[in-house]
Amino acid sequence: MSSLSHRDIGCLYNLLDSITKIQTYSERLTNAGDFLNDNMAFDASMMNFIIIGEMVEKLSDLFITTHPIELDWSKIKGFRNILAHNYFGIDAEEVWQIIQNNLPVLKKEIEKIIEQ
Repeated sequence: MSSLSHRDIGCLYNLLDSITKIQTYSERLTNAGDFLNDNMAFDASMMNFIIIGEMVEKLSDLFITTHPIELDWSKIKGFRNILAHNYFGIDAEEVWQIIQNNLPVLKKEIEKIIEQ
């Protein structure tokens, strides 16, 4: 972890925090419909997805180039832009699939980077 800048480390911990929050908000729900109908869980998760995108945006260029991940940093930033600019057109099923399939992968990858 010592090779990472303080700023990058802070961003990574903020990423983990937002991922954990989204997982907590959604853990009692069973499908995209339940997720969409739970206004607090849905809205809080969307805000944390935006925070995730913001934190990825703040990661240094050196960090991004030396730590490629399976999910692609630029796609994570792009998802933030979709959420921020098309909030009422969000596909709850797509977001639900991201929560179920992509967030656990991202969390593991960030944890590995921090542990190095």
